[in-house]
Amino acid sequence: MRLDPADRKIVAALQRDGRASITDIAGEVGLSPSACLRRVKALEEAGLIARYVAVLDQRKAGLPVSVFVSIKLERQREDALDAFAAAIRHWPEVLECYLMTGARDYLLRVVAADLDAYERFLKQKLTRVEGIASIESSFALEQVKYSNVLPLP
Repeated sequence: MRLDPADRKIVAALQRDGRASITDIAGEVGLSPSACLRRVKALEEAGLIARYVAVLDQRKAGLPVSVFVSIKLERQREDALDAFAAAIRHWPEVLECYLMTGARDYLLRVVAADLDAYERFLKQKLTRVEGIASIESSFALEQVKYSNVLPLP
């Protein structure tokens, strides 16, 4: 999708503050509120703006532990990949899951309240998924950077 300068400013404003009013965004961008609203609706309809969310503080939410989990499957056939994806798709502890190239098949970001909670997740959910050859967990010591703001070209 091609964005003109006004669209870029609108998207930048919404990425900073998804609760900003159309009037505030319009003033920042230099458009009338009605023109700004039309552009926002067009960006939503085009799917560039997928949804609006509240970004929570992970620690204050009681989930201070972040674990990056590398998964290697026994087979890399489409049915095995689909089965794994279906198994983990609805687990709330898994915030992100990526199909990867290289030595591992999947990389997950999992959050937990503590090590015991992660161990329960590992034993009661992850290790019960058929077709996993190995699981490697790496615990994050410190979050150096986190952003959900895309650097639009």
